[in-house]
Amino acid sequence: MSQSRKKTRARIGFIQNIQDIVLIVAGVLLAALGLKGFLLPNGFLDGGVTGISLLVNRLTGWSISVLLIVINIPFILLAYKQLSFSFTVKALCAILGLAAALVFIEVPTITSDRLLIAVFGGLFLGAGIGLSVRGGAVLDGTEVLALYINRKTVLSMGEVIMYFNIVIFSIAAVLINIETALYAMLTYLSASKTVDFVIQGFEEYIALTIISNESELIRKTLTLSLRKGVTVFKGQSGFGKRGSVDKDIDIIYTVVTRLEVHKIIDEIEKIDGKAFIVQHNINDTKGGMIKRRVTHQ
Repeated sequence: MSQSRKKTRARIGFIQNIQDIVLIVAGVLLAALGLKGFLLPNGFLDGGVTGISLLVNRLTGWSISVLLIVINIPFILLAYKQLSFSFTVKALCAILGLAAALVFIEVPTITSDRLLIAVFGGLFLGAGIGLSVRGGAVLDGTEVLALYINRKTVLSMGEVIMYFNIVIFSIAAVLINIETALYAMLTYLSASKTVDFVIQGFEEYIALTIISNESELIRKTLTLSLRKGVTVFKGQSGFGKRGSVDKDIDIIYTVVTRLEVHKIIDEIEKIDGKAFIVQHNINDTKGGMIKRRVTHQ
């Protein structure tokens, strides 16, 4: 690798790391606003690990900051085994940052109207989670668990998260009351829709079509370094910034989970900052290296 390319990769990597930090910090602050300004002072619940923490906090009075860290630990360990070290470090820092923000940042109770609490509490919490995902981290370990179960069973990530939250809301209905569980569902709906909006509607799987003059190096990086399955299509240039071009090109196609998209694109841009990347939202996959489906006879 030439010296200029090394410098370019280092510069792009530095800029991307700064962007990730800004997104994660913004996500932590918004999530803290949603929790301290809306949900916590009014005894509201949510789904996922955050919902479990809020439920235990309401029933026992234990510190929400401590609960968020302790309950997320198994999911962080799972992320280390299933995803990557850098993702695990970012997720851990984000969760620790949220716990610290809940302790040290004072936020007044913004409203006591239950509908506003459910809608806007979920909105701020969802925006925080979404920005953290954009920064390559998570504030809630539920998606890591969903990805792990998805790879081992026939259940989709959406199904795993849904069943997980049904259990939480059912426990809330029994231990507290049905009204609290219903408002928790509304809060979770607001948060989940906001997450989808913030991360631009990413589905569970993203297909990437990559066109680049460095296609062979990108293919090797995806397959050898990142261990991703790829398909190479033989194509021909048509018309671009340089006008009409007539030459053969290799078009790379790969499918990854939405938690992996950020890292994949970062690596591609380090190789070729001018690469043309098209992202396709897809609902599910079967076979290949993404996941293994079990067929019942």
